[in-house]
Amino acid sequence: MSEALDHPLAAALTPLLEAVGATAVAPAEARAEDVVLEWDGAPAVAVRLPHLSSALDRLLAEMARQFDGRPLTELDRAEKQRVVALLEERGAFTVRHGVETVASALGVSRFTVYNYLNRQEKP
Repeated sequence: MSEALDHPLAAALTPLLEAVGATAVAPAEARAEDVVLEWDGAPAVAVRLPHLSSALDRLLAEMARQFDGRPLTELDRAEKQRVVALLEERGAFTVRHGVETVASALGVSRFTVYNYLNRQEKP
């Protein structure tokens, strides 16, 4: 680990970065798309964010963990509706082909996912 990644800010961010699939890199190694964080006015750590498509995969894996590790295709209808609601809260459907990806993971049609989403919007 480089000296920059030993910085207290990098250490504090580690659980968050792991949760979202991001990585810490030394500011000197930062790319244009990385987010450089400063500490006391100097670059301390750069954050390399994951691609959105891999973020959706991580969200789906997290959903499986929340439902006792069962494959999402084996959940009952109410559980699948809950998964769609949780994914919607986390922005999963802003990703290109998000509905199709979620439908495939749940073993339902796109139409069913849209129905679940529409059902949430009603009071």
